[in-house]
Amino acid sequence: MSNIVAIVGRPNVGKSTLFNRLTQTRQAIVNEEAGTTRDRQYGKAEWAGQEFSVIDTGGWVLHSEDIFEEEINKQVRIAIDEADVILFLVDVTNGITDWDEHVADMLRRSAKSIFVVSNKADNYELHAQSAEFYSLGLGEPYNISAINGSGTGDLLDMVATKFNKTEEEDTEDGIPKIAIVGRPNAGKSSLINAFIGEERNIVTDIAGTTRDSIYTRYDKFGLNFYLVDTAGIRKKGKVSEDLEYYSVIRAIRAIENADVCVLMVDATRGIESQDMNIFSLIQKNRKGLVIVVNKWDLVENKDQNVIQTFENAIRERTAPFTDVPVIFSSALTKQRIFKILETVSLVYESRRRKIPTHQLNEILLPIIEKTPPPMNKGKVVKVKYITQLPNTSVPSFVFFCNLPQWVKEPYKRFLENQIRKNWNLTGTPINVFMREK
Repeated sequence: MSNIVAIVGRPNVGKSTLFNRLTQTRQAIVNEEAGTTRDRQYGKAEWAGQEFSVIDTGGWVLHSEDIFEEEINKQVRIAIDEADVILFLVDVTNGITDWDEHVADMLRRSAKSIFVVSNKADNYELHAQSAEFYSLGLGEPYNISAINGSGTGDLLDMVATKFNKTEEEDTEDGIPKIAIVGRPNAGKSSLINAFIGEERNIVTDIAGTTRDSIYTRYDKFGLNFYLVDTAGIRKKGKVSEDLEYYSVIRAIRAIENADVCVLMVDATRGIESQDMNIFSLIQKNRKGLVIVVNKWDLVENKDQNVIQTFENAIRERTAPFTDVPVIFSSALTKQRIFKILETVSLVYESRRRKIPTHQLNEILLPIIEKTPPPMNKGKVVKVKYITQLPNTSVPSFVFFCNLPQWVKEPYKRFLENQIRKNWNLTGTPINVFMREK
């Protein structure tokens, strides 16, 4: 099961700064003006070998002049409800305010794992001032400085102890989970109904009909996996109902728990920015991928040139990860739906493929010798040995060499392309690591 950490608190206490530090991104806008964050931000983080999701929320306010006050507070409540661990950020330089008291009162009723985080504690003199936060009744305050990172390691050590370390498994182990994801009204539920041959999931022309992630067992024609129908993931600005906020988070969780994702693209609209946002989410979680261009029956001109142009447009948008299957299908007419299932099965097998060490060295070392890494400051990088790491969620390869620090990303992509050229790893991301021998 994925673990979700929500960062909550009143405006301008440093929530977005902490979010950016935990996710090692600059995804959330940071500004001294209160109320900069209005939507929830979602990101991935890792600590002590455990991956978890982080949600940055807008600042909790009451009776303010902000016209978005109620919508922001609504999203804060939902983030608290969905999270496993909550970081309640307060500002040690300002002490306790009325808004802090309101948030604390709400958190005391939530029955979640809560950490009071005393931010902006940039020196030890300020640490002493955090004692007043004991009066919030939520336990010991943890002193950190989100802007320079001090104290965040100790905080995360404690947060990690609250994570659910047991994987959420279905009744039968080893059965892959296939998440059907995409924008609203892309035909996700129709595709699953076509797969199983019955109207299991509600289908309408109204975007957002599916509210939760629905698991369906598929066991036919030698194939055996769980199909997960998810709510459509739409742009945050267009999400307007409480229920839909929950649905989007559950769709994100379905991606995190899946082995392979089927990204549905509407043929009548082409691949759009929101499709790319979902693609990025799948990539961020290192999941197998099959892209299905649905509603192909509605396209009038279906000659080979049109198909090639459409496919090239998709691969240009998904570059550098272009080794992904693209299938043109119609859930309504059941055109090529079995090909989707076959391809999903192949991608799952690619994800689990183990390549013998002797094969890697016999094939790749001569290629590397012919096209070695570029020299850096007159130093020659020599790759001596290659092996695949065992027990990894995606195929991961280690290249042992004398100067791993001089091997840059372009050459790593070259190595990845050579691996893909010689072994079928279509649809799955792979990791390339350089290590000193």
